[in-house]
Amino acid sequence: MLRERSTADEWMDDASATEAEFGSALADLERINRMSLAYRPVLRWLDRVAEAGGPRRLSVLDVGAGGGDMLEAVAAWGAKRGVALDVAGLDRSPWAASHAEKRGRPGRWITADLFDLDPAERFDVVLCSLFAHHLPDPVLVRFLRWMDARATRGWLISDLHRHPVPWAFVWAGVRVLRMDPMVVHDSTVSIARGFTRADWEKALREAGVEAEIRWAFPFRWQVGKIRA
Repeated sequence: MLRERSTADEWMDDASATEAEFGSALADLERINRMSLAYRPVLRWLDRVAEAGGPRRLSVLDVGAGGGDMLEAVAAWGAKRGVALDVAGLDRSPWAASHAEKRGRPGRWITADLFDLDPAERFDVVLCSLFAHHLPDPVLVRFLRWMDARATRGWLISDLHRHPVPWAFVWAGVRVLRMDPMVVHDSTVSIARGFTRADWEKALREAGVEAEIRWAFPFRWQVGKIRA
């Protein structure tokens, strides 16, 4: 169990999901993000970007942005740091943009498959938090090249460590908290689709991309690059 990445489907990736189903799942995922400290490693990485170049303005793209809660955290980081931000969220589900708009999340929204984005469009920073595990290995390799080409100052993928401890903790937690059925199903599938350090080393090698791999609490891997 969990020796290899799972190829099981996540219900959230089903295009037939209704707006109500998708929105309910996003609301519970935001609860999980807060409780699991999902924002903290991303914001600490942004601190490193700010310290490396001292930018006063940054354009930021969040890939697989869901309901925009990460963009909200990033916007708050920018306000605290005194960095003016131009933020955008990319998600192929039309319900993601609707959910973000209803909650007053900042930034513009791009509803598209990430590989259909205008090749000429670049951003200072490209973020991807808890989305990469949705991608099968060959697509992940292509995605790494895509990230490296899109970001002028730096890019970061923050995603799940595949391990029995978080799997068991999440299995119990989503049931105790009576979360949405889609979240109950997808939560442990997401961990089973997650990564080990060896997975990231292999993917980067196949992509021909150089990047830093760091461990982040709790049970996260950070893969990315900061350009001087």
